[in-house]
Amino acid sequence: MTRTLITRVRIFDGSGAAPYPGQVLVENERIAAVWHERQAVAVGDARPLDGQGATLLPGLIEPHAHLTFTDYVRSVDMGFIPPEEHMLITLRNARRMLRMGYTSCFSAASAKPRLDVVLRNAVEAGEFPGPRTLAASPEMTVTAGLGDVRLPHMHRENFATVLDGADEFRRYARQMCRDGVDVLKMNISGDAGTPASPSHTTVMTPAEVAAVAEVARAHDKRLAAHVRSAESVKLALRHGVDVLYHATLLDEECLDLLEAARERVFVAPTLGALHATLHHAHDFGISFSARQRQDMESELEAGIASMRALKRRGVRVLPGGDYGVAWNPIGANARDIALFVELLGFTPMQALDAATVQGAQIMGMADRIGRIAADYLADLILFDGDPLTDPHGLAVPERIVGVMKAGVFDAIAQTL
Repeated sequence: MTRTLITRVRIFDGSGAAPYPGQVLVENERIAAVWHERQAVAVGDARPLDGQGATLLPGLIEPHAHLTFTDYVRSVDMGFIPPEEHMLITLRNARRMLRMGYTSCFSAASAKPRLDVVLRNAVEAGEFPGPRTLAASPEMTVTAGLGDVRLPHMHRENFATVLDGADEFRRYARQMCRDGVDVLKMNISGDAGTPASPSHTTVMTPAEVAAVAEVARAHDKRLAAHVRSAESVKLALRHGVDVLYHATLLDEECLDLLEAARERVFVAPTLGALHATLHHAHDFGISFSARQRQDMESELEAGIASMRALKRRGVRVLPGGDYGVAWNPIGANARDIALFVELLGFTPMQALDAATVQGAQIMGMADRIGRIAADYLADLILFDGDPLTDPHGLAVPERIVGVMKAGVFDAIAQTL
């Protein structure tokens, strides 16, 4: 048995209590005991680990991961990366995410078929470091939908698979289940970056959504959907989608439906991606017309209002998402925690709860991760500072002193 005693730390345990000085005993992959400083005991046969006053937090959980994205400037560039090289990039991304304190990821789509599946399996087997991952299919889209970059006179690919009609969606969803995904991802609405199908449009038909939902039920898979328009949210809810991405353009009926389904659904707005696009994409040579910028600013404003309303209604709204773009790179995901405080009115405690306790719920592991408590997996972060007064610090690599996943410290932890 491997035993590690972590001492001299401020423990943020995910229970809702304020951080307190204490120590934690880890046995193999699990937390064996947690003591307040005044209750601390000596454990003679355990490896000592002096936290030197750092804050000990549960591992962070990303609800909208794109570990296969390449920090691209233009998404079409990923279509020119051969699968073998793309797999190596994915493995490096997974290591970077773990280094930044993300011990679990719910994938929002794989850039190519099976990249997510291979990554998940390699990490589970202990062959490569990375977060435990629920692997997703590529984004299933329609002609002219988000991810369709085809040209009639040449071959060009993107991160999505283009399908039309219920039969095509059903067949592809079955293929993804055969290949071992955990999550089937649909692009039900348009997007600001898709001129033919902007955000307010709903591009998949009810029959197409129903076909994928039918396959998900038959194979016991999770359903996730890109839904920006109000109608796309309603369509997703009618067919049992439980993970909704963006949901920026909600109307009152959407709010009521999401509130009624709050015990089942999760919403990850990925507002940080839109915020970063507006403020930093120009640094990478990306320019927008006045109309495009106005549309994005309006959608960001609408998204903020929608998420504030969902928060008031008790719907689980989770931080993170759509990292893997040059101005929103893999590993910077914790920036969304601070944005939840600044834009959505979350307290730092509430934002951290969404990134840990509620993140464990979206992973389907609420009884095993997201907390620092006896019998939970030892997914832990040592953070140099107080995340309740400085949530921005969680996105700073130098502030993440060390990361433990299932009782094992990552080999690239800085000072341990």
